[in-house]
Amino acid sequence: MISYKGYKAAISFDHEAEVFHGEVVGTRDVIFFEATSVEQLKHEFRFSIDDYLAMCAEQGQPPDRPFSGKIPLRISPEVHRAATAAAKADGKSLNAWLATVVERAV
Repeated sequence: MISYKGYKAAISFDHEAEVFHGEVVGTRDVIFFEATSVEQLKHEFRFSIDDYLAMCAEQGQPPDRPFSGKIPLRISPEVHRAATAAAKADGKSLNAWLATVVERAV
């Protein structure tokens, strides 16, 4: 993965065509790019992000931002206590336990 301005891209290489393919991940918008060298790949990725941000600005739309993976959560003290007990019984930290519960739910 490579990153630029908070955006990350997954990279693959097509051996037959000898071309790198990149796709920005973590956003709803689709942003692809490709290149034949590592330096060109980095350039095309930065260009794609800058172009995407400029297009959003021209259209007056906020750009889709990658998710941080952090969720502010407010719950009652009773639920907090019960969740902590459940996490401890499962041998996990509260954060790890909550992440597992959310993953199962979605």
